[in-house]
Amino acid sequence: MSETISGTILRGPALDPIEGQLLVDDGEIVAIEESSVDTQKIIFPAFVNAHTHIGDSIAKEAGAGLSLDDLVAPPDGLKHQLLRAASDEELIEAMARSLQYMHASGTALFLEFREGGVAGIEAIEAALEEVAIEAVVFGRESIDALERGDGFGASGARDNEFDDARTAARELQKPFAIHAGERDPDDIDPAFDLDPDLLVHMVHTQPEQFDWLADTQTPVAVCPRSNLVTGVGVPPVRKLLDHTTVALGTDNVMLNSPSMFREMAYTCKLCDVSAREVLQMATINGARAIGIDSWAIEEGTPAALCVLDGTTDNLVGARDPVRAIVRRAGINDVERVVRSGKRLYSR
Repeated sequence: MSETISGTILRGPALDPIEGQLLVDDGEIVAIEESSVDTQKIIFPAFVNAHTHIGDSIAKEAGAGLSLDDLVAPPDGLKHQLLRAASDEELIEAMARSLQYMHASGTALFLEFREGGVAGIEAIEAALEEVAIEAVVFGRESIDALERGDGFGASGARDNEFDDARTAARELQKPFAIHAGERDPDDIDPAFDLDPDLLVHMVHTQPEQFDWLADTQTPVAVCPRSNLVTGVGVPPVRKLLDHTTVALGTDNVMLNSPSMFREMAYTCKLCDVSAREVLQMATINGARAIGIDSWAIEEGTPAALCVLDGTTDNLVGARDPVRAIVRRAGINDVERVVRSGKRLYSR
């Protein structure tokens, strides 16, 4: 099945705006033609949310005023208590609602740290059944969860010993991701020692640790809104970008909505980064962080596209499409998400 989509296209890794049309056939972008078109649609790569905890959908806005440890630290932080108390049906329904919202707001792929071991992975798979969005699920808490999922997502080097999980992930050729530097810098070097494939947060990265990032090119997922809510500080996004690939995530649903539009606007206005860099963080860099090198809009790549209606009251008259997406757009401006029927992530 083929279709032609016309509008302002943000083409290639640089997200260069061109006016024209692209042809999608059997889930692949097969042609891009630059030409004058009579439409105000804006077409850009769909979002990759590089760090989520979707299970927290059962606990939105719970725990106001609690510390980071009291909110989310395993095994007895508030979120873990609420997860244990929820039935499977409640958990799956809450996650499905968040996934519907994510898809409607332009996300095609997300990287999930899934609590609950194998049962937790089965729960999110059930929630995904009726939603046209794809997950890379990092199992937690056991080697069985690693084997069942797409990788392993460690809470942090201060919480447990993860050498066995790291070894197993390497043997299974699955990615190993870990939280680091969220509260303070003390768990960053121990995280480095595990040779992770993805680091999350890195709010408190120290000067010498930037050199390690540059040498290893280990990608980092940052979550600035979450860091604000928990009071741990602002990630050094500019300096991280100068040293490695940086992707954007929305983190715990209990703390913030899983909206990449909100995350982008906040990051662009808070940190010393351009709108173009932020949009790359929310799309192409998120894909690169999990080993996907073909997320940009180019001929021969899978179709994972977000189409905005440029005639909405919010967007009409916008002169710069990149800034409009990052600083202004929202879920009500999304016309649709176009994605390949094929799996976007495979390992």
